[in-house]
Amino acid sequence: MTPRPAPTARRVRLATELRKLRERAGLTSTEAAQMLGTSSGQLSNVESARFGVSPDRVRAMAHIYSCTNQPYIDALADMAAEKTRGWWWDAYREVLPSGLLTLAELEHHATAIRTAFTSHVPGMLQIGEHAREIFSRAIPAPTPPEVEHRVSHRIKRQDVVFRENPNPYSTVIHEAALHMRVGGRQVARHQLRHLIDMSLRDHITLRVLPFDVGAFPGSGQSINYLCGTVTELDTVQLDQFHGPVLLDAEAHLEKYRRLLDVVEVIALSPAKSRDLIHAIIQNL
Repeated sequence: MTPRPAPTARRVRLATELRKLRERAGLTSTEAAQMLGTSSGQLSNVESARFGVSPDRVRAMAHIYSCTNQPYIDALADMAAEKTRGWWWDAYREVLPSGLLTLAELEHHATAIRTAFTSHVPGMLQIGEHAREIFSRAIPAPTPPEVEHRVSHRIKRQDVVFRENPNPYSTVIHEAALHMRVGGRQVARHQLRHLIDMSLRDHITLRVLPFDVGAFPGSGQSINYLCGTVTELDTVQLDQFHGPVLLDAEAHLEKYRRLLDVVEVIALSPAKSRDLIHAIIQNL
């Protein structure tokens, strides 16, 4: 028997949202299945992302669950309508961890991206030499082909900021990350100049959090906040040593929105951030 292909992150998120809708309506899976004219087993398969679901079925479920948030319903129906997998799936699914494929998928579909990084340059703004040095230092040590697969995947992800009509990308980078000489002085200079060049693009906002700010919320972790077509479908991705962690509970989304708001306020302005990066280049 041919194994069923693993569901995409979007299908998993759709399944999660449909389960949340049912639970908010106070219905058991058996009760909901009866109202939908299906079996509890079929409904369980949909809510666990083992089976897909049509846009019309999503709208019927929202109606039965008494959901009246039309933009949210439309966004869920659009997710259900997607039938194709993107570049990240076929090209990399055999050679990279699933967490990296999920992140690429979320970035591809995001309407805007907000990030904050304490100890490294965000992957979306890394040059190839910088990324190659980072990946080559991983534990356990990757093989040269594994390093190249990860570098090519990282560069391909950057299509999000280079494609035609790109969505907004905002990042806050701690000054500590800018002083790290990843790959040596020459690579470090190239990386910093690249950050300045990217920060001049209209859709990119880059702010630096200087050393003299002191303590700040969220210090010690890197945050990716990926905006959905509606806020209910936003996702937070946190980098952990064992791999990326995804959060989509309403309380988590609100917490990290507020955290990023605070960090962006206390960071330097985009212009002053570029001045600081220029100064660091001069001292390399």
